[in-house]
Amino acid sequence: MGLFSNSALRPVKKLADKVEALSSVYEEMSDDELVAMTEEFKKRHQNGESLDALLPDVFAQVREASWRVLGMKHFYAQVLGGIVLHQGNIAEMKTGEGKTLVATLPAVLNAISGKGVHIVTVNEYLAKRDSEWMGKVFRYLGYTVGLVTREMDKAQKQKAYACDITYSTNNELGFDYLRDNMVIRKSDLVQRELNFAIVDEVDSILVDEARTPLIISGQGDKGTDLYQQADRFVRKLKEEDDYEVDEKMKAINLTEEGVKKAEQFFKLDNLTDIENTEIVHHINQALKAHRLFIRDREYVVTDEKEVVIVDEFTGRLMIGRRYSDGLHQAIEAKEGVKVERESKTLATITFQNFFRMYNKLSGMTGTAKTEEDEFQSIYNLNVVEVPTHRPMIRKDLNDAIYGTKKGKFNAVADEIVALHATGRPILVGTVSVADNEYLSSLLVRRGVKHELLNAKNHLREAQIVAQAGKKNAVTIATNMAGRGTDIILGGNADYLARNEMRMDGMEDEMIENAVSHAVTDDPEILAARKKYAELLAKHKKITDAEHEEVVALGGLAIIGTERHESRRIDNQLRGRSGRQGDPGSSKFFIALEDDLMRLFGGDRIKAMMERLSGDDDDMPLEFGMLTKQIETAQKRIESNNFNLRKHVLDYDDVMNKQREVIYGQRKQVLMGDDITGNITGMVETLVDNAIGVYCPKGKYSEEWDWDDLYAYFERVFALKVKHYSDDEKETAEIPVLRDELLSAVREAYTKKEEEMDGAGFNMRDVERMVLLRVVDSKWMDHIDAMDQFRRGIGLRALGQRDPINEYRIEGFDMFDAMVDAIREETIYMLYHIKVESKVEQKEVAGARANVDEDGNPIAQGQRRNVQGGASAGEAQMPVRVEKKVGRNEPCPCGSGKKYKNCCGKNA
Repeated sequence: MGLFSNSALRPVKKLADKVEALSSVYEEMSDDELVAMTEEFKKRHQNGESLDALLPDVFAQVREASWRVLGMKHFYAQVLGGIVLHQGNIAEMKTGEGKTLVATLPAVLNAISGKGVHIVTVNEYLAKRDSEWMGKVFRYLGYTVGLVTREMDKAQKQKAYACDITYSTNNELGFDYLRDNMVIRKSDLVQRELNFAIVDEVDSILVDEARTPLIISGQGDKGTDLYQQADRFVRKLKEEDDYEVDEKMKAINLTEEGVKKAEQFFKLDNLTDIENTEIVHHINQALKAHRLFIRDREYVVTDEKEVVIVDEFTGRLMIGRRYSDGLHQAIEAKEGVKVERESKTLATITFQNFFRMYNKLSGMTGTAKTEEDEFQSIYNLNVVEVPTHRPMIRKDLNDAIYGTKKGKFNAVADEIVALHATGRPILVGTVSVADNEYLSSLLVRRGVKHELLNAKNHLREAQIVAQAGKKNAVTIATNMAGRGTDIILGGNADYLARNEMRMDGMEDEMIENAVSHAVTDDPEILAARKKYAELLAKHKKITDAEHEEVVALGGLAIIGTERHESRRIDNQLRGRSGRQGDPGSSKFFIALEDDLMRLFGGDRIKAMMERLSGDDDDMPLEFGMLTKQIETAQKRIESNNFNLRKHVLDYDDVMNKQREVIYGQRKQVLMGDDITGNITGMVETLVDNAIGVYCPKGKYSEEWDWDDLYAYFERVFALKVKHYSDDEKETAEIPVLRDELLSAVREAYTKKEEEMDGAGFNMRDVERMVLLRVVDSKWMDHIDAMDQFRRGIGLRALGQRDPINEYRIEGFDMFDAMVDAIREETIYMLYHIKVESKVEQKEVAGARANVDEDGNPIAQGQRRNVQGGASAGEAQMPVRVEKKVGRNEPCPCGSGKKYKNCCGKNA
């Protein structure tokens, strides 16, 4: 029992013991009795029994159902993991421990409430696979299962989100949330309450992907010429003379000489003038594109001449994703491909703030402990290490450190040749496509047959990874290898059986039917099942025999060709070996020229190497003390990266408070709440503001701006109010004047309502429609303004001011101004509506859906440029308005000044 002595696991183990004790009870039930327990559990919960109290019975039911449907019964360690997830924690479970099956336990338990469970995966392939695979258990027990993918339409998504358990990706969940807050009809909403999420590979989603926000964008109006001019300019610059690079912070700055050259090139008197901020920004992005973003490492250029980002953590192509802030355009200019226009931000949220909206959040991964502080401080999630089902016996060897990359890769190739001669399967991890292909060329020269897996060659990933554990297999892969797929020693019998059926001409749908346990009397499916069973038995016999051979040889050998910035990524590569108690080994080969060594701690380690090895750069050193120095460097980088993510969150927290206000009020309107009181309040505020501007305290009443007051009411309220005589002006009092004006505008509104009702329009519906349209328009303008404001806020630090605090203060001033503008424009539109004929209703001009022509998401950073994202339909609400601010009227920016003395000064 020593394995479970961890204090966090002690209460968890007691619950797991109860689940174990109930196994025999559920084993004895018939299928009908086992399934009938689902309704029993739901009734007990509706009658007040908590999910915690139901846990032992529900988990025991799911274990038995899984055995009957999938032939898989949760191990004790998997039950522990399921309890950890239900309690709203992160379960750290090693690779091969069956995390996919673990999720079924808390998913079913929390589905009992009827509020929905989201199981979040890193890509659509895994979401689809798991929803079909684990969905068999859920459906058997009477629960509905949904899958949300980016190509689905509104109706399909609504149906999927309404299910008891829904699988999707983090991106699609986030974008659906943003899109739901852009629709103008309740019937267009796809999501319901964010209740409980189980996040698979939680470190990848909540840490790695948290650096950049989700952004829905519309087409911008800026041209692309400046990107090409900046590119031409930076090509002429020399490092050190014209610009300085800080690779650790990934920052570049022009020197004084560089500034002079910029002023000459762009014909400027002073580059640092505020009016030249945009040019400085383009120069900096062009420098980053040339110096910090390397082709075939950070991105690739496809045959279609498109710049596509390579995910640094998985090595996968991030189709449709674009770097934000003009960086992607700068890279396009660098590579000589078409430069796309920058976009305008319409809606945005970070993953941190999105996932914190769930009532309960949990996650699972093989590598979370290194980021425990971040999970706790950002998400209030504890990391609980779940013991392995069988003891881990993999040997993690010390790093071998070389002076040069050439020496390192030659040593890696020699190591592969030596291991390959024994028959051991080998998985080699590289950090870039370029390194991947270079090592492949070395193996070709040495006559070693191998499989190559990278962002350019990812279509055969499942096949390559499934067979990477076979005897004599050599697989060279970027970091994409394996997430979500086990490497089974000796080969994967299930994959081989399916593949043989496919080779015989059987369609994928029939193969899925063949491996399903669903009840059927279809003779074709029954014949396919028989064939699958025969093939599986045949291949299992072969793979089991080979499994024993590979185990005897020492298991899967992992070779890393470079340490990653994050220890987690190294641990993920190591974790491909040693699954389920299998033997294995891992070893990293490092060069002093590697980025990690060069930028973080290289000098100290180099001095140590020189003392120990002399001048031979190709002679390796393998000491535990060197490995510890490298891990220290990694910890420093992890700390830096955490600060960067925290920095993003600090800014988004400002927007999040504003977002909560807007989205909260917007939802009330959308769900049909009566907003007559809101409209009345807006009217009263505008009347009071007008009196404050045109009838200022401290002036005699006859000196008030009477003509401007009359003009304001005619413009905003379409109302000719009573004109005071000179005698009346001398005795006028604000309370009386206010009452008269309010009475006049209320009477005008009553007439407008009668006019609309007489034409067959419900004024309450009209109010909701107008308010939503105005809010959306102003909110999107505000988001974009805040985005632009943030770009330059860092300069405040030069004046010894905290940029985030400045952003917070001025951001709320901008928010207040937006609220004022919403108020005035809403009232203006309501008072100026004319009944003509039915018109087509658009959500937001220029808003675009989150897909391109092929259904792929488009993004900037994690940005998705959207096209058609808001549903359009016919609405019975004709609107015809023209608005022009009078020079003597209150400025719409909310400053309280007259337009002519504020924004209209130069108009």
